[in-house]
Amino acid sequence: MKAWQHFKTITYHKYLVMKGCFAAGLYWQGICHDLSKYSPTEFRVGAKYYQGNRSPNNAEREDIGYSSAWLHHKGRNKHHYEYWIDYSTRDVPGGMAPVEMPVKYVAEMLMDRIAASKVYNGKNYKDSDPLTYFHSAKEPPIMHPKTKELLEKLLLMLAEKGEKETFAYVKNELLKK
Repeated sequence: MKAWQHFKTITYHKYLVMKGCFAAGLYWQGICHDLSKYSPTEFRVGAKYYQGNRSPNNAEREDIGYSSAWLHHKGRNKHHYEYWIDYSTRDVPGGMAPVEMPVKYVAEMLMDRIAASKVYNGKNYKDSDPLTYFHSAKEPPIMHPKTKELLEKLLLMLAEKGEKETFAYVKNELLKK
């Protein structure tokens, strides 16, 4: 039963991201978004830890101390800023540094955050939810400053002006540059 519920949740999430990506003109990304969630590596974990109100990856993390599904997922999906962390050739503590994300993946990340907020908040969703979630992080994300600035700009635009205007901006302004 949990496997079926998890399948429905990730498929609905994927559908919402696809709708947003299509509205922004990102057709291929909308189609291919999160396909790795259907792989055995990610799907089995998602079904095992499914709760319906939050990511199963968090439950796996609480259980074993890390999320094997997340480690698999972030390494295969360019719309996650964690994908864009590399060894630094400069003097950086820890040797790791964020790389600026291509704009089309920042746009997909926006759609991903909107869809996740809609899935987990349901009928209580507001266009400010993705921004609120972004600002609620306990630690600042290891994100390139330009990527963070663009994502925050888009999340704020969404909160203040709504999806229609934000998606039009992404399609007609941001992705045309």
